[in-house]
Amino acid sequence: MPEIQPIKDYLTDLQDRIVRGLEAFEPETRFMYDNWTRPPDERLSGEGLGRVIENGAVFERGGINFSHVRGDKLPPSATAHRPDLAGSSFEVLGVSLVIHPRNPYIPTSHANVRFFKAEKEGCEPVWWFGGGFDLTPFYGFEEDAVFWHQQAHQACAPFGEDHYPRFKQWCDDYFWLKHRDEARGVGGLFFDDYGADGQVDFDQAFAFMRSVGDHYLKAYAPIVEKRKDTPFGQRERDFQAYRRGRYVEFNLVYDRGTLFGLQSGGRAESILMSMPPRAEWRYDYHPEPGSAEAELYDIFLKPRDWLAQG
Repeated sequence: MPEIQPIKDYLTDLQDRIVRGLEAFEPETRFMYDNWTRPPDERLSGEGLGRVIENGAVFERGGINFSHVRGDKLPPSATAHRPDLAGSSFEVLGVSLVIHPRNPYIPTSHANVRFFKAEKEGCEPVWWFGGGFDLTPFYGFEEDAVFWHQQAHQACAPFGEDHYPRFKQWCDDYFWLKHRDEARGVGGLFFDDYGADGQVDFDQAFAFMRSVGDHYLKAYAPIVEKRKDTPFGQRERDFQAYRRGRYVEFNLVYDRGTLFGLQSGGRAESILMSMPPRAEWRYDYHPEPGSAEAELYDIFLKPRDWLAQG
């Protein structure tokens, strides 16, 4: 089995780099440190490094968390697509982040990269990498979506021409709200079980995960810089809160990471840090035709070949 320490060293360094990169936008507010340890019990043990920002000038809430946990039995959310692993013990470590900006013209962003291994008596141990990043605008700008996907393409390019279209499509499919029949945002990358089938060795799989992690800040920071001083009013804040409701719906109904954490008995504060500080729901809301709010639905919440727009 691969050594855990080099993966852990990369992930904690990635966390530190993203914290520093995002703090550079804040004139005063800094990320709080919330490190935790869970003593071993019958379900789970582990530790984490929490980094949370709230009420900043640019970021209304954000969490960038590293966790390393071990358990004696994979929860249903992990075995639904891998039934052969039912009953396996597991070890997983990763960095997961969600950033909720204050200005509605800055998109919400999400990213995670993780390593997973599972062991079952009488079977060979298995390992894989997973992760990705995606962008959720409230007011869409084609140039931002194109730039985001250009960075996603660059993250994948050294590893094969098939990687970007494959994991872009997986992201579009994964972040689709079935009950709303709409995308959560403009997508990005999503991959899982990378390396589990033996088609790539550990070194390539680890390198790909690092490339995805390293491109998150390259993709997001320029968009924040471009949009952070855009004037906005109560109308935009109200629409932002309404669209944040969709984010909550996805995370609580579909998101594998949230379900895995809750089903495995993980730390609720760390799992639910992805929730926005304010969200709203309106009954049967429809934006005014021709408005900027309607443009989000008409142009940005439908899967597109964003690279072709560049």
